[in-house]
Amino acid sequence: MKSIKLLGLSFLLIMSCKDEPKQEQIIAEVNEDVIVTPEMMERAKGIHERVITLDTHDDFNVNNFTDSINYTQDLKSQVTLPKMKAGGLDVAWFIVYTGQDTLSAEGYAKAYETAMGKFDAIHKLVTDIAPDQIELALTSDDVRRIHASGKKIAMIGIENGYPVGTDIKNVAKFYDLGGRYMSLAHNGHSQLSDSNTGEKDSVWLHNGLSPLGKEVIVEMNRLGMMIDVSHPSKEAMRQMIELTKAPIIASHSSARALCDHSRNLDDEQLQWMKDNNGVVQAVALDAYVNAEKVAVRDEALKSIQKEAADSLGVKWYSSREEVMALSNEEQNEFFEYYGDVVRLANEKAETIEGFPPAVNVADFVDHIDYMVDKIGINHVGISSDFDGGGGIEGWRDASETFNVTLELVKRGYTEAEISKLWSENLLRVLDDVQAVAKDIQAKSNP
Repeated sequence: MKSIKLLGLSFLLIMSCKDEPKQEQIIAEVNEDVIVTPEMMERAKGIHERVITLDTHDDFNVNNFTDSINYTQDLKSQVTLPKMKAGGLDVAWFIVYTGQDTLSAEGYAKAYETAMGKFDAIHKLVTDIAPDQIELALTSDDVRRIHASGKKIAMIGIENGYPVGTDIKNVAKFYDLGGRYMSLAHNGHSQLSDSNTGEKDSVWLHNGLSPLGKEVIVEMNRLGMMIDVSHPSKEAMRQMIELTKAPIIASHSSARALCDHSRNLDDEQLQWMKDNNGVVQAVALDAYVNAEKVAVRDEALKSIQKEAADSLGVKWYSSREEVMALSNEEQNEFFEYYGDVVRLANEKAETIEGFPPAVNVADFVDHIDYMVDKIGINHVGISSDFDGGGGIEGWRDASETFNVTLELVKRGYTEAEISKLWSENLLRVLDDVQAVAKDIQAKSNP
């Protein structure tokens, strides 16, 4: 059961996991166009309590998965166990992310070591640090069983197939460690797939997938690992859909028609996802939600953020491109203080009359609305990209997860539809992928 951190004024929650009342603080308005009545608030709370809320993309720093510093504490990270409990987030997909480096034996070895360290950190959380609070799920049945027990749920996604190197056996190793989805590229062409970043200069390495990348798609089908198309190029995505025998996912992408960024999916790609019976997990990263709004506010925030960073004695990077160009270690260091700088700058901005508004939950749900209208309620889901650049006004961390449900209720979504958006669609794809794998394995071992 979930306790919920809400938005706007104080009120009393009716139920907690032991049917005890708990006081929570509402801290902001989400959508001023619709008046939230007490009846609507109670309905939204009830829905949020009953559905399984699942976020498909949460990055993390391994330094926060130790005996002394870990997710049982209220750390600065956007996702922690206290924040998941406060906001009623049930399932966090922790991401084994490795940045793009040279396509060399040395680069692959370093990336493999980084990936294994992240797998180890997640396993340490669920087996050593907080086994009484969170458990690793490998199937949809696991998700529902763990949820019924009252624990939070960890799942594992792999962002960038780069650490596979040239040894396809590593795909099975990652699967055996709990990896249940993988993208074949990130920001830069990998040995497996072209990246969406090739759009910037129209320079491609493989014109889609490499021969090894095609083998990896087949292997992922055989194992039961979902194929993630959020970072690969459009042509790579087309080839993946042509090759796969199972549905695919976009773990954290929104609608390009509303925000023209190569990380988002255009209408043709959205139709491919529907035809494939896959799911697109709309992402709450402001630059992928409303780039124009971000550009205006960011320009106004630059000097304020620099002042905030200087006051903390840290180096500030004003663009995502600058951050992505950093080493893994430098990125981890940056994201350690990123939230503090943003918070301080936003607090200062709130005191300035007429300051450009931030991208908010209403802007985010606009993408959900658009994609539901285009491809149907069965093919859309929700993700944050927390601790990797994600977070918007009203959903700045896991403690504010309820606000997404509230906005969906305000727009007239039913409980059944909200349940699909939060988890059922993604879990259905996982079931389908694992069923295909079982069939493939049965045919190869009659």
